[in-house]
Amino acid sequence: MTRKNHTSLTEFILLGLADTLELQIILFFLFLMIYTLTVLGNAGMILLIRINSRLHTPMYFFLANLSFVDICYSSTITPKMLMLVDLLSEKKTISFAGCFLQMYFFIALATTECILFGLMAYDRYVAICNPLLYSLVMSRTVCLKMAAGAFAAGLLNSVVNTSYVSILPFCSSNVIHHFFCDSPPLFKLSCSDTHLEESIISTFAGVNMVGTLLVILTSYSYILFSIFRMHSGEGRHRALSTCASHLTAIILFYATAIYTYLRPSSSYSLNQDKVASVFYTVVIPMLNPLIYSLRNKEVKKALWNVITRKRIPSFL
Repeated sequence: MTRKNHTSLTEFILLGLADTLELQIILFFLFLMIYTLTVLGNAGMILLIRINSRLHTPMYFFLANLSFVDICYSSTITPKMLMLVDLLSEKKTISFAGCFLQMYFFIALATTECILFGLMAYDRYVAICNPLLYSLVMSRTVCLKMAAGAFAAGLLNSVVNTSYVSILPFCSSNVIHHFFCDSPPLFKLSCSDTHLEESIISTFAGVNMVGTLLVILTSYSYILFSIFRMHSGEGRHRALSTCASHLTAIILFYATAIYTYLRPSSSYSLNQDKVASVFYTVVIPMLNPLIYSLRNKEVKKALWNVITRKRIPSFL
């Protein structure tokens, strides 16, 4: 009976974020603006890194990968959100296959983003604490393998998570109290006991987020210790400036993600989770290029050179 109910389901209804016409109009234009800025900002960052030879370093290689992930990450969620608040959309539905396809890419890209943050922290650790070994430890081949591993881990983690949720029976309702397909609201929708599946997915999320966060915290502990031992005030300021942008992006991403996925299910709140989800799925991908450009002198200088069409002398 459970299998029959499960396979007969062909679509879900996403309630979205707004109930009133006025709020729908505001959200439509707000999300459209944010999504446009996200795509332009991250695509611009990738292009800037590509055309400027001074940015062809491991740090900016990982940043370019992060920008690519943010474009894909936002594109997985935001276009559907725009459809949900579209005034012409009377039936806010998503197919059963489409729902879990969206979840698959969302989890894969979110996992990859976490790992990239960890790799960027490790890169800064090697650059500041072991500068003489930097070119050897963070060679092009090593960086390519690290980036490939981040994407592979994201895809593998997503296969496991999505598989556990997709086999759940949904026999009472197909209305998702959210604006995209995610595991917490789908667990609430299932008519079976989901404690085992929730524990497994929380474990995977915990290993990914806590594991990468430990790498980040450990790396920056060594980095801060090394920075405060520097005799040069200029060198200390430059190192702190480079790390500050990375730490800002990390704090924004991890705070909302940990709040959503690593707290007890008994404290799950639909409205609070919607707000937190908007932040890490829509807002943060837009903020990342702004954070890394406004707080990074090398990126600002490269951008200014492109704007003014100035050539960078080869000896600099």
